Amino acid sequence: MSTTPLDGFDRQQLIAAADLYGTPCYVYDEAKLVAAWQAFNADWQDQPHQVCYAVKANPSLAILQIFARLGAGFDIVSGGELQRVLAAGGDPAKVVFSGVGKRTDEIRLALASGIGCFNVESEPELMRISRIAVEENCVAPVSLRVNPDVDARTHPYISTGLKSNKFGVPHQDALQLYRLAARLPGVRIVGIDCHIGSQLTEIAPFVDALDRVLHLVDALQSEGIVLHHIDIGGGLGICYRDETPPDISDYLTALRTRLAGRPLKILLEPGRALVGNAGVLLTRVEYLKPGEEKSFAIVDAAMNDLMRPALYDAWHEVASLSPPGNQQRVWEIVGPVCETGDFLAHDRELALNEGDLLVIASTGAYGMSMSSNYNTRPRAAEVMLRDSGPVLVRSRETVEDLIKPEHLLTF
Repeated sequence: MSTTPLDGFDRQQLIAAADLYGTPCYVYDEAKLVAAWQAFNADWQDQPHQVCYAVKANPSLAILQIFARLGAGFDIVSGGELQRVLAAGGDPAKVVFSGVGKRTDEIRLALASGIGCFNVESEPELMRISRIAVEENCVAPVSLRVNPDVDARTHPYISTGLKSNKFGVPHQDALQLYRLAARLPGVRIVGIDCHIGSQLTEIAPFVDALDRVLHLVDALQSEGIVLHHIDIGGGLGICYRDETPPDISDYLTALRTRLAGRPLKILLEPGRALVGNAGVLLTRVEYLKPGEEKSFAIVDAAMNDLMRPALYDAWHEVASLSPPGNQQRVWEIVGPVCETGDFLAHDRELALNEGDLLVIASTGAYGMSMSSNYNTRPRAAEVMLRDSGPVLVRSRETVEDLIKPEHLLTF
């Protein structure tokens, strides 16, 4: 039987969430989050491992709390994300800090918090971490994020492992930089890191990248630089429409096979694969505007709520939770923002009435986390579906919330 990204969601709970908390509204399913986590932690046998949730996918405190209670580590890319992890009860010793532009204050915060590892992405960053660690009279655990120059075969905006990308240390420079790190004060080499992109739907690029990194691991060992872990990043894709990403168990088996016999702890950094299909966006139809060339269903969600369609031309399944309407036709699903690029879906055949409740699937990752206040639009509420029913986990912003930090001039 074929499945869709909306399978498993309780229709009545979604309707209840919209009735209780209004629209637009992001809704997450706790059971789906837990099931995805368990899939990444199955079948490891005796292999030491740590799943580090990529916080950038969705930094909701409630989601971080669920994963922290399950024993997750966290992959962060800012000091703000670190503070969120700590607020949600995450273990700082299970945090890896990635990102190409770590500020001095962020490095100091991470050192004071006792994070597990800095994933270093350049020589200047390595030197800065060393200097700050010496100033703080502590030792920074570091790994190098190695760019293996492997084509992830994904959208160019979310590819991170090619020579033309800003991320990581070039593979050919990594050995020399590890030698430098081994001599520097204030740093301790603990691992090696690699991440080649997001929304990958084939196993081969992961394996190709891992093979290149393992050659470097062997070269380091021959020079007496011993690693404690290998971080193989994240990037496993999900089904938005008709993609066929690998089963998580097949993906893990391929990686374990390559790592067999090596006394290294394995770190993973899944984000989208944990939360993407565990979340939906609820929105209501404000107006129907049929036309000769295009017919528009104008909804109360917009590109500021869900940026992916405008940014990547991303496809999300759209379905109605209301009884079939009188106007059956092909609709453009668009928002009220004053941009022609403000669309959520193209060419969707639906029978609609004004006021209908629509559900936009696969928005658990890079939905709320990329939202903005463009056009002075308060960001959406967030709701968690639990056994007891829908629970509000983030209140809808108000215009007063947006204006409060601003200051008028004195004349």
